Amino acid sequence: MKYFNFKKIGLAIVAILVILQFVRPTKNEGLAFTENDISHFDSVPDNVKKILETSCFDCHSNHTVYPWYTNIQPIGLWMQWHVNEGKEELNFSEFKTYKPKRQKHKFEEIIEMVEEQEMPLSSYTLIHSETKLTSEQLNSLVTWAKIEFDKVKVPTE
Repeated sequence: MKYFNFKKIGLAIVAILVILQFVRPTKNEGLAFTENDISHFDSVPDNVKKILETSCFDCHSNHTVYPWYTNIQPIGLWMQWHVNEGKEELNFSEFKTYKPKRQKHKFEEIIEMVEEQEMPLSSYTLIHSETKLTSEQLNSLVTWAKIEFDKVKVPTE
């Protein structure tokens, strides 16, 4: 049996981590509020807008506030992957551009995910405790989404 060299493996891991520090993902630093954002789709009450900004926009808008630790790789790469995935699923900055069928479906998903407390993600609220929804915030967000769901008219084909 050959001798397993832990020192070489350790040095290789350190070298990979150092090289990764030079890899910088494109940051999501656009405008959260544009002519296509959710507030231009329909009126969003101030309390709901604040909930969305605090608990949803980092992953579901065109603007993410990056904490210092996202400058360390591979954490930054992992964070950017999460942001890209979140925006692909739902982007409040582009909501007005969605077709009515998709808008209605997104409101349905908001209701479901918030009621089941799947959003915001527990891994996110663990580090960002201010994003955790209180019962009152949860109810406000769900009530708003249900009203908006009912307002969206999907054309019949």
